[in-house]
Amino acid sequence: KPRPPSPRNNPATDTKPAPTEPTHPQPFHAFDLTNKVFLVTGGAQGLGLTLAEALAEAGGHVYALDRAAAPTDAAEWDAAQTRAAAGPGAGRLHYRQQDVCDQRGVDATVAGIARMHGRLDGVVAAAGVQQVTAAAEYTAGDVARMLEVNYTGVFVTAAAAAREMMRYRTRGSICLVASMSGLVANKGLLSPVYNSSKAAVIQLARNLAMEWSPVRDDGTGGIRVNCLSPGHILTPMVRNNFDEVPGLRSTWEGANMMGRLAETYEFKGAVLFLLSSASSFMTGSNLVIDGGHTAW
Repeated sequence: KPRPPSPRNNPATDTKPAPTEPTHPQPFHAFDLTNKVFLVTGGAQGLGLTLAEALAEAGGHVYALDRAAAPTDAAEWDAAQTRAAAGPGAGRLHYRQQDVCDQRGVDATVAGIARMHGRLDGVVAAAGVQQVTAAAEYTAGDVARMLEVNYTGVFVTAAAAAREMMRYRTRGSICLVASMSGLVANKGLLSPVYNSSKAAVIQLARNLAMEWSPVRDDGTGGIRVNCLSPGHILTPMVRNNFDEVPGLRSTWEGANMMGRLAETYEFKGAVLFLLSSASSFMTGSNLVIDGGHTAW
């Protein structure tokens, strides 16, 4: 039977960055992603696109993956590409059509991108769907469809990425986008399957981190896995919730300590931290950014 590697016998010592020299010409160079390669699922719009843009702004070659044939909002995508190219790292933002529910397709797309660059440095699994339905009215098909995207799709994406990181001996970083909804029930919104799927993603990150963080004798591993759990963000999916449930926005705005909802760009710094060497000693963790919603 396969067993998890012992961290004590397989320490990831080569993932530790060298000490920062006070005279280093580039401030905060630990956040520099120049020439590194990243994938972001759910990247056609909303939070996924914003996170992809952040990595490109820092110099990365970033591939936004989504099941749509083209970015949802062409003008928004063009603006993101322009901003990314103008960033200090002069990164690049690309789009690829890929449904995370298609395991063979995901494997082929991830392998193809890694082969083209000879490396894969990081992945953000941000694809997700939501369905507002009372628990007693959910069908087994509804549950299976949501879990296929929100959990299985995340698992498949992370596994495909880890295989390529091991193939090219890359000390990569994987960020699974969960939600504070994986920690609490959402006030005013009936979404039991969405919330439980996000709780599963948080637990998945811990287990993948345990398995992939140690560096093995053959040089594979050293892959950090963490979760990002945002609070309520003004995304297209959330705006649809507001249309479905009158008064929901005011309920949510009053449910956190800042009295407002987040914008997608307020998570750019978080993903840059998680995917760069700035978070070199962080794995198996869940970074909650929710305006204080779960703190009271």
